[in-house]
Formats: sequence, structure tokens, C-alpha cells
Amino acid sequence: MSSQSGAGDADPELAPRPRRFRAVPIRVLIPNLITLLALCLGLTAIRFAFEGQIEWAVIAIAAAAVLDGLDGRIARALKGTSRFGAELDSLADFIDFGVAPAIVLYVSGLHNMRSLGWFAALVFAIACALRLARFNVMIDEPDQPPWRDQFFVGMPAPAGAIVGLLPVYLQNSLAVPTQGSAFTLLEIVYVLGVALLMASRIPHFSGKLIGRVPREYVAVVLIGLAAAVLLLANFPLQTLVALTLAYLATIPFSVQRFRQLKLGQSGPPHAAT
Repeated sequence: MSSQSGAGDADPELAPRPRRFRAVPIRVLIPNLITLLALCLGLTAIRFAFEGQIEWAVIAIAAAAVLDGLDGRIARALKGTSRFGAELDSLADFIDFGVAPAIVLYVSGLHNMRSLGWFAALVFAIACALRLARFNVMIDEPDQPPWRDQFFVGMPAPAGAIVGLLPVYLQNSLAVPTQGSAFTLLEIVYVLGVALLMASRIPHFSGKLIGRVPREYVAVVLIGLAAAVLLLANFPLQTLVALTLAYLATIPFSVQRFRQLKLGQSGPPHAAT
């Protein structure tokens, strides 16, 4: 009896307290840290834009796009994907590829048209937000055919940021006459066109499936990557102009390929009886 009463009279302060939160593995934290680093780059791009350092602002956004392409792959490789990481990635993408490019565009040239230029910047940011919201909704859609993974619906937000900044590249790198209202009007039309591509349902090739390189092409790929890095380091804006034009040239091919796969899924039409 005494032993039972002694056990019952144990000091409750000495009893182990239940843990309120589960421990989070490091492999889950690493992709989120990369996402936060990309967010810091996007915010830093806004600071550079206000300070008039447009080239550095562009480089910061391009670096954020590279990190955005890495965090998802690293999360899948480490098996560290999570709903929290997906939501954090979307919020960071809106700042990095919606807000920051819009401000850079306005500060660098759109401000010449005042309210009309600010309108174009707002539309660009809103289109990026709509693009990201639709992407999050489509993740939960069931029964998607496997070939759909080869395409994005609408221009991806990172690509939209890089492509949308083309007028900034031209203003700060090439011998292009960019002064006057005529160029600013063309810039507004171009920015609105890129915003339309982001908000539209036009298919774009996805790079998510690029993960393995055939052994016979390893040397060629390594040389190409080294050349791209050297060009970006020495001629960043000129290289971004070339990459932008090359990406825009792939859009008709992505639309054609999407239609071919969609027709193949539906099968040939039935013969009339």
C-alpha cells in the first residue's frame, strides 16, 4: 500500500514533459533555406533598383531564378518535400519574379510614362500572382496524363521574370536607342504581352524532367554549361538577351508538341459507319 502511495505522490515537476513539436529533419530544412536565400536575392534586387544599380538588380533576379530551379530538385533528391516548403516557394516566387521585376521595369524605363507605366508594372505582378495560384491548384488535380509533366500551363514565373526584363537588358547593354516615349510604349506593350503569356494557358516546355544526360553527351553538356557560366560572368546582360530570344523561339514548338501529344491521347477519329 505504501509503495503504491509513494508512486502516486511523485513530484509532477520531475515527470518528463511531452514534446509539443516534432523534430524536423535537416533534409527538409535545406530546400527551404535555399528558397529563403532566393527570397533575399529578390528583395535585394528591389534595393538595387531604388539605388539605380539596375544591372545588379537584374543579376540578383537571375540568381534567384537559378536557386528556384534548384530548390525543388534538391527537395526531391533529399526526399524533403513538404506542403510548408511548397507554400513558402510560392510566396518567395511572387516577390522574386512578380514584384521585383515589376519594380525594376518601372524604375529603369516605365516611369517615363508615369501612370501608364505603373499600370503595366502592376499587370505584370498580378499576372505572376495568378500564374502561381493556378499552379498550386493544378498540383492537386488528379488523373493527369504522364506527358503533361513535360509542359507548364502558361509561362513559368521565373521565365516570365527573365523574359520580361528584356527591355532592361537592351537599355543597359546594347547600342539600342531607348530614349523617348516611342521605346517606352513598345516596352509597355511587350511587358503586357509577357504578362498575358504568364496568365494564359499556352503550354511551355518544362525543364523538370531534365535530370539525366546520356553518357556520350556528358562532355558536350559540360562544355556548354562552362561556356554559359563564363558568358554570364563576363557579358551578363548580353547573354540574357540571347537566352530570352532563344526561350521565346521555343514557344511555337512547345504548342505544336502539346497538340501532338493531346491528339495522340485522344486517339484517331472513328471511321464513319
